[in-house]
Amino acid sequence: MPRTPTEYAVYLMMEGGHKAEVRFATIQEFQKWYSGELMPKASSTDFISVPIKNVQGEYMVVRPVSIRAIRVEPVFAGSVDRSDYE
Repeated sequence: MPRTPTEYAVYLMMEGGHKAEVRFATIQEFQKWYSGELMPKASSTDFISVPIKNVQGEYMVVRPVSIRAIRVEPVFAGSVDRSDYE
């Protein structure tokens, strides 16, 4: 039986070498944000909001044109924290 991820870690790699991590509860939630907010403004220099639902009172904005790569990683309840290895 396949395991079901508890959430998805999304890593935004930006120009200048900066990296940000945000988490989505489902892959559909990420796809909705990606196709509805990010892709239509992909070449824009205007800021867009990046949803940070697991950190209360904090928000992030980014210029879509500065995003160079996106990595989506499923996170399972028993996953080992690998942040020290990246």
